[in-house]
Amino acid sequence: MTLHPTVAAVTDRIRQRSAPTRSAYLERIERARANGPVRKSLSCTNLAHTFAASDSNDKAVLREARWPNIAIVSSYNDMLSAHQPLERFPALIKQAAREAGAVAQFAGGVPAMCDGVTQGQPGMELSLFSRDVIAMATAVALAHNAFDAVLCLGVCDKIVPGLLIGALHFGHLPAIFVPSGPMPSGLPNAEKAKIRQLYAEGKVGREALLEAESKAYHAPGTCTFYGTANSNQMLMEVMGLHLPGAAFVPPNTPLRDALTQTAAQRAARITALGDEYLPVGRIVDERTVVNGIVGLLATGGSTNHTLHLVAIAHAAGISINWDDFSDLSAIVPLLTQIYPNGKADVNHFHAAGGMGFLIGELLDAGLLHNDVLTVAGAGLARYREEPYLDQGVLSWRPAPNQSGDESVLRPAARPFAPDGGLKLLRGNLGRAVIKTSAVKPEHRVVEAPALVFDDQDALMAAFDRGELQRNFVAVVRYQGPRANGMPELHKLTPPLGVLQDAGFKVALVTDGRMSGASGKVPAAIHVTPECLAGGPLAKVRDGDVVLLDGERGVLEAKVPAAEWAARRPEPVDLSANQHGLGRELFAGFRAKASGAEQGAISFAIPETTAATPASHAVPVHDRFVFTEGDVP
Repeated sequence: MTLHPTVAAVTDRIRQRSAPTRSAYLERIERARANGPVRKSLSCTNLAHTFAASDSNDKAVLREARWPNIAIVSSYNDMLSAHQPLERFPALIKQAAREAGAVAQFAGGVPAMCDGVTQGQPGMELSLFSRDVIAMATAVALAHNAFDAVLCLGVCDKIVPGLLIGALHFGHLPAIFVPSGPMPSGLPNAEKAKIRQLYAEGKVGREALLEAESKAYHAPGTCTFYGTANSNQMLMEVMGLHLPGAAFVPPNTPLRDALTQTAAQRAARITALGDEYLPVGRIVDERTVVNGIVGLLATGGSTNHTLHLVAIAHAAGISINWDDFSDLSAIVPLLTQIYPNGKADVNHFHAAGGMGFLIGELLDAGLLHNDVLTVAGAGLARYREEPYLDQGVLSWRPAPNQSGDESVLRPAARPFAPDGGLKLLRGNLGRAVIKTSAVKPEHRVVEAPALVFDDQDALMAAFDRGELQRNFVAVVRYQGPRANGMPELHKLTPPLGVLQDAGFKVALVTDGRMSGASGKVPAAIHVTPECLAGGPLAKVRDGDVVLLDGERGVLEAKVPAAEWAARRPEPVDLSANQHGLGRELFAGFRAKASGAEQGAISFAIPETTAATPASHAVPVHDRFVFTEGDVP
C-alpha cells in the first residue's frame, strides 16, 4: 500500500523537528549498548549480590554472564482488578525464561493508582504525577544495571505510560509489555451510565448505584469500557510493544498464560547477546509514535494520551504536539464504536476482529507505517495476525478479513465517521482538545454565558442547589498540572449530562482533565497555558459569552479585544490543595510541571545543541528485513 500523504508529511515534520534531540538520544543508548552486559564488569561483591537469593541453576547462569537476565518490573497489586492477575506472572515468566536458557528476576515494583477509586477525591491530585513516579521507579529497578531485557507488567491509566517512559531511559534494553486482559463483560455500559445519571437526579439511591457499579466492575481484569487503560493496550499493540494480538485476551486463561510465557522467551531472544537485537529505544521512533496517534484516533481513544503520548515521545527524544494530532485526525477515519463512543465494550471489539482486523484495515488504507521495528521483528504486518492455541502450543493465524460486527468495528471503506473525532481548539482562551467522537453532532457547538468555578465541588454544589437550569459554559479553572496536579473531572459528567438531556446548551471548559474516556457533553480540556501559568482562562468572568465550536475548532471568549487585553487573571487560593493524602510530597512535581501540550512532565531528558543531526534524517535498520512471518 501507499502511505497516505498526510501521514507521511506529519511523520517527516516530526522527524525534522526532533532531529537534534533524537540524535542525541540514539547516541546515548548506543553508548550504553556498547558497554555490553554489565555483569561481566561488576566486582565480585556486586555480582554476588545480584544472585544471592537465586537457586543454584540460576546462580550458575548469572555467574557466567553469557545468557540473558530478564528484569521483571510489575505494577501488581490486588486492589486493582486489572493488576490482580499479574500476581501469577513472575512464576510463569521465570519458568519460561529457564526453558529458553535465560534467567528472569523480579527487579522492582511500581505503584498503580486506580482512577476509578480516586475520581472526585483529593487522591486524584496525585494521579497524573504517579506516571512520573512510575517512570522513576522503573529506572530504580533497572539501575542495578544487571539486565539484558525488561518485561513491563502493567495495564491502567498512568502505569503503562510511566513504565514506557522509564524503559525508554534504558533504551538500549529490549522491552516487551505484558498485559493482563479485560474482565468479562458485566452490566451493559448504557445501563450503567443511565443509573449514574438517575442517581445524579436523585431518582435512585446509593444502594442502586453501588449495585450497578458492582455489576459493571465485577471480576479480575481490566475494566471493559474504552478509557485510558484499554487505550494503553491498543497503543502498545499498534506500536509493536506487545506480542501480536496480546491486548484483549482474557486473564487467567491458557491463551493468556501462553502469551505471557512466550513474551519471556521472546525477550531472551532479542537481547544484545544474540543476533536479533531489538532495543526499545530503536523500536520507538517517529513512525511508531505516529502509528500510536493513528491508532488512538481510529478507535476514539482516551484524550489522556494527548498528554501521555507527548511525554512518551519526549523520553525517546521525539517532539510532537497537538497540531500533529489534529492534522492526523482530519484524515484518519473512526473505525470503532466502543463505550463511551458506543454501547459495546472491548470484549465485543475483540470478538468482532479486534486489533488484528483494525491494524490490517489501517495498513491497507495507508494510514500506518509498516516499515517499523516491533518486539516481534521487522514490519507491523505481523500484527495482522491473532494468537491461538494449536493443541496447547501458541501459534498465530491471519486475523479475520471481515468484521464480525459492524456495529462495533468497521472497515476503513465504511467508517463510523470520516475523521478521528479529536479536535484542536484555538482562540483567545488558548489551545485545548475536545473529543467529538463521543458527542452527538447537535451538541458540538455551544455559545452561552460562562459560569466560573474554582473547583469541581463548587459546580456540583450549584447543581444540587438547582442553580444550573440554564444554558451555560462551565469554566472550571486552576485545575492544571501546576495548580493541583490536573485531576480528572469525571464526576461532572452525570450532572452536566442531566442538564443537556433537559434541553439546555451546556459545555465544560477547563485547564484540567476530563475522564480519559470523555463523555457526551462537549468539553474543552487541557486548556493551555493553564491558569496558574498566566493562562487567559483565568480572565473569564461570570456572564462572559464563551464559544466552544467543536466543528470549526474554536474556543473563544466573546469579550471586546480592548477589554480582554486590559483584564488580569483572577487569583485563587490553592492552599487547600497543598496538603493531605500526601499531596505535600508532590509540591516539587507541581512546581516543575510542563504545560499540557508538552506532556505535563515534571522532569525532562537532557536537550542537545548538536550541530549535525543528519545521521537520523533517514532511519537505518541494519540487519533487519521487512517480511511477514510467524512470531518466533
